[in-house]
Amino acid sequence: MSGFLKMRVAVLELERCQPDKCGTPCITFCPPVRNGIEAIRLASNGFPEVNEELCIGCGICVAKCPFEVITIVNLPTELGEDLVHQYGVNAFRLYRLPHVEQGKVVGVLGRNGIGKSTAFRVLSGQLVPNLGRLEGRARWEDVQLKFRGTVLQDYFRRVASGQVRVVLKPQQIEQISRAVKGTVRELLRRAAGGEGYEGVTRELELDRILDRDVSVLSGGELQRLAIAAAILKGGDVLLFDEPTSFLDIRQRFRVAWVIRELAAKGRGVLVADHDLAFMDYVSDVVFVLYGDPSVYGVVSGPYGSREGINDYLEGYLPLDNVRFRSYRIAFQVKGPEEQREESGWGLYWPEMTKTFEGFRLKVPEGGIGRGEVLAVVGPNGTGKTTFVKLLAGQLEDDSGLRLEYASVSYKPQHPVPRPETVEEVLKAAAGDRFEGEFVQSELIRPLRIDKLAERRLDELSGGELQKVSIVEALSRDAKIYLLDEPSAFLDVEERYNVAKTIRRIAADLGAHVVLVEHDLMIVDFAATKVMVFTGEPGVRGEALPPSDLRTGFNALLKELGVTFRRDHETKRPRVNKPGSRLDRHQKEVGEYYYLSA
Repeated sequence: MSGFLKMRVAVLELERCQPDKCGTPCITFCPPVRNGIEAIRLASNGFPEVNEELCIGCGICVAKCPFEVITIVNLPTELGEDLVHQYGVNAFRLYRLPHVEQGKVVGVLGRNGIGKSTAFRVLSGQLVPNLGRLEGRARWEDVQLKFRGTVLQDYFRRVASGQVRVVLKPQQIEQISRAVKGTVRELLRRAAGGEGYEGVTRELELDRILDRDVSVLSGGELQRLAIAAAILKGGDVLLFDEPTSFLDIRQRFRVAWVIRELAAKGRGVLVADHDLAFMDYVSDVVFVLYGDPSVYGVVSGPYGSREGINDYLEGYLPLDNVRFRSYRIAFQVKGPEEQREESGWGLYWPEMTKTFEGFRLKVPEGGIGRGEVLAVVGPNGTGKTTFVKLLAGQLEDDSGLRLEYASVSYKPQHPVPRPETVEEVLKAAAGDRFEGEFVQSELIRPLRIDKLAERRLDELSGGELQKVSIVEALSRDAKIYLLDEPSAFLDVEERYNVAKTIRRIAADLGAHVVLVEHDLMIVDFAATKVMVFTGEPGVRGEALPPSDLRTGFNALLKELGVTFRRDHETKRPRVNKPGSRLDRHQKEVGEYYYLSA
């Protein structure tokens, strides 16, 4: 972008700004201010405000701010014509929008905080974009004029006039249990406008919980309920914001099949998610969002599904001629048949059973060697978390055995909020390693934990708490790391960084890692062994012995009826389209986990 004129974008995260404590050095040391030019001033709300036209972009205010409140970036001036929505003075802004294609599933990829949910709110009609005009009331007439000559002009005309009905499945599904009262059956009946909800109920496996109150549903049950309710509302266009959260591998592919069926019936569908295997399977077209999280986001596309995902992994978007990431996300080149040499079990567990009311888990004797990462995969409700709690010594098995290992670091599936600050918790976990290069460069900064340092854990959002819990677990000096669903709430870059760190901890430190995970790409990237759980969810679970990736994935994917191949450019696992030539061939030869493509 070096050949273009630049425009300044300044964003201040006011929830972290403390002008009474710092004395506003951002104003005091600003060169224009010292020359009588009010490039930054104290506004009527008591917080600093940057005049982007007068700012010279020197970065002194950014460096002087002790709470890391200020971000200033330069963008091409021509991008200003594409401004869709700005949340306020010195606040996040979104440039461009994806569009809907009837009869196709359009995927949307991008980091957390980059504008995906904003784009969905605009496309659903819930938010009338202000086009960067912060004064006056935003109007649909102005939006239609802005997009004249494009497919979005007619789309917004029909949305504003009520000619097209848009249904949004929101990202924050946990709000459903607080906002909606009644049973699952009652909610589905209301969404369907009466009867006729049985088909979707069966497809999303909600049959057994129809008479359960919404307030007691698990995250996965709430997610499937939200998806079913969105479908039953009968919209012409459906927007699914992160539909795989809380779902297991089997449920993710079932949801993908249901979404593709919607498009096959002529409805327009947009999907935003961080599970690349799911997105590759479900999408026909992909839009990519890039930018600076919580500062600005730019929509690029459309791309073909494979092309868009590969460009996203590469970190370079040819349509915009922009490199938005300094590194490419690279997968293992070695095939699954190339396994490390066994050197004996460093982490061993005996045969165990654990019985709860209405549920029984059976685990065979097993173990993994030093430097290995064991991925625990399978449907929800088959005992994966129970197994990890047995390893962590938090539960006894039916015989009264409680496992005790010398040094264990455990990240629970659902981290518990505490009154301590993030910095206090991480310093206690890491000890002398807290200021070291490993903790700071590979954990805290990639997951953007540094900006949360002074906040208490019981003040964090679910996603923020999850990231702090991951860093807390991985920063401990331990020989055994037990991580239950670490990818939940993380975007693609964050998942990649966590997986890379897990692999390094195992290989470089000779640690043993047990990883419960539903994102198959993370499993493929990080794991050296796989342990598959089967059974009847909520009733019985049975674990298979740890095996190599090829054996484990074949067992899992055969049960799912899904085959994978290896992308010849990025080496990422790709899901074969059901019934395709390669899908049929791999099933015939029994190789569900990938052949080279």
